[in-house]
Amino acid sequence: MATTHVDASPPSRPGARPASNFPVRRAVQWGLGVAIVLFVAIGSYRTLTLTAAHGRLSPQQWRDLAVAGIAQGGVIAMIALGYSLVYGILLMINFAHGEVFMAGAFGSYFVAHTLDQNGMLNRDPVVSIVILLAVGVVVSSFVAVLLERVAYRPLRGAPRLVPLITAIGASLFLQNTFRGFFGEAAKGYPAINTLNGHWTILGIPILRTFALTIIVTLVALAGLVLFVSKTKTGKSMRAVATDKETASLMGINVDRVIVTTFAIGGMMAGLAGVLYAMVFGFVKFDMGFLPGIAAFTAAVLGGIGSIAGAALGGFALGLLQSVAPFLLLAGFHVPSPNQLKDVVSFSILVLVLIFRPGGILGTGEAEKV
Repeated sequence: MATTHVDASPPSRPGARPASNFPVRRAVQWGLGVAIVLFVAIGSYRTLTLTAAHGRLSPQQWRDLAVAGIAQGGVIAMIALGYSLVYGILLMINFAHGEVFMAGAFGSYFVAHTLDQNGMLNRDPVVSIVILLAVGVVVSSFVAVLLERVAYRPLRGAPRLVPLITAIGASLFLQNTFRGFFGEAAKGYPAINTLNGHWTILGIPILRTFALTIIVTLVALAGLVLFVSKTKTGKSMRAVATDKETASLMGINVDRVIVTTFAIGGMMAGLAGVLYAMVFGFVKFDMGFLPGIAAFTAAVLGGIGSIAGAALGGFALGLLQSVAPFLLLAGFHVPSPNQLKDVVSFSILVLVLIFRPGGILGTGEAEKV
């Protein structure tokens, strides 16, 4: 005798969606977004309504924080360009780029020390600054090219995780090499008397070191944009970034373009390293770690692989690191909000990866690294 199977499950209503299709990820994103907006609104309101007795900042202090953030953002932007340029060509993250930045600062330190001893540093400050920037550019470019030739080129055809691990190893190798040769202690960078004090620009008093940083950053960014868009080598870089095989068939020397890309990234990092040492007055073997993380965050924030994105992300992150800790935390009476500026970097990185993995000027889609 045949048995009849009876379906005891309740009939589905027309238009009903199974629970398995509930957009959990989207719901979590919306919830997190609402929580962030509330935190920013409440923190900003509490800070801006503080009384002078409880630590309210004056308009001049907010202005100084913004100027400092722009100068800091310039340094971050120049380092971030190295990440973006290399990623645009090789689709890899060069995590040793922070140490390229550090190498340029160290190279200029020894030259600055020599110039200071013979009196030239303050006797001819303009010439000395040009020499220091040139030394930083040469040293960082040399280290960047050496990394490409020794560490990355042999792994050109390897799975993408292998160069990433190699980059981390190269970063640790460079850090400990400089630590072994030059010691663990921070070394004071010789001061240039001409850079002491303020310049008044558009009625705003700006520290001379900040003004120099902003000017050099803008000139370097403009030069890089013109180089990439107008020169034959720049056009070759864009072609290789689009399709290496096709570029090679068209007669472009791909290896030469890649070396040039690392050299240009090193030049920008070298400029940033010298300016950073002048602003903060020291060099140290691990000085590239936190700026390197901040620059990587800026590159992701702007859109990894984009020159304009790296510049935009760098300046935006610099402003956020300078202003956001005070704006969001002072109202909650946090004792030293400025000490949490690196928390801002990591938080922004996480939020960008959650809400827009492609960055501001990217596609909005996650990259497969």
